[in-house]
Amino acid sequence: MPGFISGKKRFTEINMCIINTVKKNSVSHSKSDTRSTQFDYESDKSLFPGLPDDVAKLCLALVPRSSHPSMAGVCKNWRSFIKGKDFITERKLAGAVEEWLYFLTMDTERKECHWEVFDCVGHKFRILPPMPGAMKAGFEVVVLNGKLLVIAGYSIADGTDSVSSDVYQYDSCLNRWSKLANLNVARYDFACAAVDGVVYVVGGYGIEGDNLASAEVYDPETDKWTLIESLRRPRSGCFACGFDGKLYVMGGRSSFTIGNSRFVDVYNPKRHSWNEMKNGCVMVTAHAVVGKKLFCMEWKNQRKLSMFNPEDNSWKMVPVPLTGSSSIGFRFGIVDGKLLLFSLKNEPEYRTLLYDPNAAPGSEWKTSDIKPSGLCMCSVTIKV
Repeated sequence: MPGFISGKKRFTEINMCIINTVKKNSVSHSKSDTRSTQFDYESDKSLFPGLPDDVAKLCLALVPRSSHPSMAGVCKNWRSFIKGKDFITERKLAGAVEEWLYFLTMDTERKECHWEVFDCVGHKFRILPPMPGAMKAGFEVVVLNGKLLVIAGYSIADGTDSVSSDVYQYDSCLNRWSKLANLNVARYDFACAAVDGVVYVVGGYGIEGDNLASAEVYDPETDKWTLIESLRRPRSGCFACGFDGKLYVMGGRSSFTIGNSRFVDVYNPKRHSWNEMKNGCVMVTAHAVVGKKLFCMEWKNQRKLSMFNPEDNSWKMVPVPLTGSSSIGFRFGIVDGKLLLFSLKNEPEYRTLLYDPNAAPGSEWKTSDIKPSGLCMCSVTIKV
């Protein structure tokens, strides 16, 4: 149809039209005629009665992200669409993807923590609904298909340690948490990464505090974890990332080595097998993948970034300037293809450091006003 692919004005008009539809339908559900309105939408399997599905999908894809939870409440057809991968694909094709930063923050007394999100378009912070389950440590966080997964970890309740196999998912479009299938093996301080639409967890400590060599993979289509070939050696306190369809596991400690391991375990899903490299990082306190490079910060050298290039398995050191914060402890975040460094010190006047790997030499470092409300425990970016 003409008008859907022309100028910015058209997109704005469509956005306003859909937003008004969302608001009207949200209000109508609270009135006495809810049943008839619900029937009108849900008796028809189409997204918009009278509109071709491809046009209807484009209309919904253009709705600003802040309105997605309201849009999901209009009817089951809309909710089903925005929960699926097709919705993200449509938004990418329409150029409507928005990047939001999610933080797990802790108060200065280190007693309470919560999840919050920063809207990079509206520059606003919002608090997420409380995550189900007990408060944990040693867990891992990963983004899959535009959703946030919080995996395993351990908790202490009434003086008793408990190692978890729980997995919780936060859907940013619905603004709600849900429970996913449990891991096959309860663990904490393990490696975790998403590679080609699935999630891998590797190693860690088990229920008895023993180092684990086991590995498993999660398929979101079946909501099932499957054990795969184990590591050649038990490994804990490690981390993982994905490059070119392969899983890289680095850092941490192996029960078969003295001290921390420099070995890199590489898993090839096509061959269902592990290989080994010998030039990894040790005692990594923060890591993030920006573009096609891995950035790490080691415990013994926290004023330098270690940058790994998987194309030639090489490392490069990048000094961290004193601008913004004199802290020697950071957590990483990513925004617009740039690396953010959040100070772990409670410095009210500090500025978040920003590193642009694509900037001209000498201008890679800047400061940013983006920072969480408390101490940053971890940060992830979700593009939807």
